[in-house]
Amino acid sequence: MSSLVEIRVPDIGDFKNVPVIEVLVKPGDAVSKEDPLITLESDKATMDVPAPQAGVVKEIRVKTGDKVSEGSPILMLEARDEAASPPPAAKAPSAPAPAAKAIAEARPVTPPGPAPVTPYAGAKGDIHAEVLVLGAGPGGYTAAFRAADLGKKVVLVERFPTLGGVCLNVGCIPSKALLHIARVLTEAAEVAHAGIDFGRPKIDLAKLRAWKAGVVSKHTTGLMGLAKQRKVQVVQGKGQFASPHTLRVETVEGTKTISFDHCIIAAGSSIARIPGFPYDDRRMIDSTSALEIPAVPKRLLVIGGGIIGLEMATVYDALGAKITIVELMDSLIPGADRDIVRPLAKRIEKRYEKILLKTKVARIEPQKDGLKVTFEGDAAPQPESFDTILMAVGRRPNGRDINAQAAGVSVNERGYIPVDRQLRTNVPHIHAIGDICGEPMLAHKATHEGKTAAEVIAGHTAFFDARAIPSVAYTDPEVAWMGETESQLQARGAAYERASFPWAASGRASSMDRNEGMTKLLFDKNTRRLLGAAMVGVNAGELISETVLALEMGADATDIGLTIHPHPTLSETVFFAAEIAEGSITDLLMPKKH
Repeated sequence: MSSLVEIRVPDIGDFKNVPVIEVLVKPGDAVSKEDPLITLESDKATMDVPAPQAGVVKEIRVKTGDKVSEGSPILMLEARDEAASPPPAAKAPSAPAPAAKAIAEARPVTPPGPAPVTPYAGAKGDIHAEVLVLGAGPGGYTAAFRAADLGKKVVLVERFPTLGGVCLNVGCIPSKALLHIARVLTEAAEVAHAGIDFGRPKIDLAKLRAWKAGVVSKHTTGLMGLAKQRKVQVVQGKGQFASPHTLRVETVEGTKTISFDHCIIAAGSSIARIPGFPYDDRRMIDSTSALEIPAVPKRLLVIGGGIIGLEMATVYDALGAKITIVELMDSLIPGADRDIVRPLAKRIEKRYEKILLKTKVARIEPQKDGLKVTFEGDAAPQPESFDTILMAVGRRPNGRDINAQAAGVSVNERGYIPVDRQLRTNVPHIHAIGDICGEPMLAHKATHEGKTAAEVIAGHTAFFDARAIPSVAYTDPEVAWMGETESQLQARGAAYERASFPWAASGRASSMDRNEGMTKLLFDKNTRRLLGAAMVGVNAGELISETVLALEMGADATDIGLTIHPHPTLSETVFFAAEIAEGSITDLLMPKKH
């Protein structure tokens, strides 16, 4: 028997209007249960939507470039098994999933309850831990240190020689060090019109690389010191599960088996790649190799107009490369509102060679004098050659790299490990945190999850219940946002009020000669409480935290508008935006509220 079933986008948490970047099937294709149907892209990662059952595709109802939310139709499927309709995505019954878990689609139907505190009674390994943490990135080392502070015997397994994971070694910290250098170079050049001319800078790449390495080393060395002070045992090697209570680690001294009472998986994510490109060519680089700055190319193509690609473009532009950005979607940084991204886009349009939106790289051909790139899209240019190509299309979770099935831990088709609000997997004594358990893939989200997991294991009543997780693009200018975006509020038909303050009216921004920014607050029209905030401008990433606190505390427009801010500061722009919402601002002449 067969029946025609409409397949829709399952629960993806708080995310709305997520772009479709690829349709993976066509009419007539036979698909099995869990086969990927379409690929979605948020600001930092991608995910596939799987088939909920087997069948034959009869009709496609989406195309590349469409934006979808939970419940959006994908295709019509002629189902071939007894399941005539797709099962609903499983959700924990306690509270709506926070944005932090948006892409971990399936969760335990019922949280398994407090984890048992009785020690593992089976055969012990070469090393035994009360709490084993797999991965020493920001989430992993935070979890390990918190568990140790709560009296647990902790073993921390890390495959790299230093602690800190991707963030400290080849991500957040080295990129921000280079972005600082980029800002110094850019400001030195732009202050010339005010009568201060430093001349053309001399750039010593070897010294720059050494300085950046020193910044990284200071932090990673500090982490090793903290681990020793807390008596956290660090084991270097690649770890994979051997059973629900044992991990096998390949070290330079041979294989070691670590048994554990509880485990926290913090194995992170890896760089995503588009199949078919010549990755063996040294002129093809990713974000990790880009941070090494092997050279400054004359022409650099950045594939991906999200946060990672734009941050690296900022660095190489300041160092002297001519930049071209190619992005499949119709705007840069797809996760942010367009009005917030616009000042950044305007600035870099003047600095970069090209920004190609709604354009796809169809082919890359290595040639002696460069990499020849063929583009596709309505406004695609003729083939061009570039000295270097940076692949920056996001990251993929490492759930399939740790042999989780040996521990009985569920891993979905995209490599994410579903968890509940206490970060438990389907195996009660094993938790998962950070990139591997869902979006957003951000270090600050992972650290909070790490603390929660450690506290749950120690017997505390703790939940990961963040109402907002801020996102920041450390570009020039910076772009930051938190809570619901305006496009999300519009998509769900919310009654909201928008209050936007232009930095052209900010004395501090003008004195810095950087008044292209803006600060936007979004309030519930009925309760007047803050729903979301976004800003673009110098140091926007430093300003967003006030709005996160306001949302977490349930602040309304009056609360923010009556909070005295120092003058003149960029932080005042939050205060001014709230005054606009209240109709009490004096620094601008606004239409009277009725």
